[in-house]
Amino acid sequence: MTIRGIRGATTLEKDTQESVLMATRELLEAILTSNLHLEPKDIASVIFTVTDDILSAFPALAARQMGWTQVPMICTREIPVPESMPLCIRVLIHWNTDIEQGAVKHVYLHAAQDLRPDLNHS
Repeated sequence: MTIRGIRGATTLEKDTQESVLMATRELLEAILTSNLHLEPKDIASVIFTVTDDILSAFPALAARQMGWTQVPMICTREIPVPESMPLCIRVLIHWNTDIEQGAVKHVYLHAAQDLRPDLNHS
């Protein structure tokens, strides 16, 4: 079995705990819908990054609330590049699967669609 990466990102209107958790759930649900064979039991690990203007909640909490209790996760800061997209949550999911890399569906929501339009299959 191979490990494949699934990329995704979303943006918030404002930094509140509710908006961080809601946006993260929306992103993860869209990734699950786009990758029909993806199940939490097959996820090796997840890395979330947030921009410096997100301080109110860890995105991993939303995944835990969705039942991803056995998945190793970490949250970290995105590099603060000048003029980068504000209020942005990014995710990299490491998926144990036999699916070919080209069949993996990456999901970018809201303003984050501008980050990688070449990978956005949502």
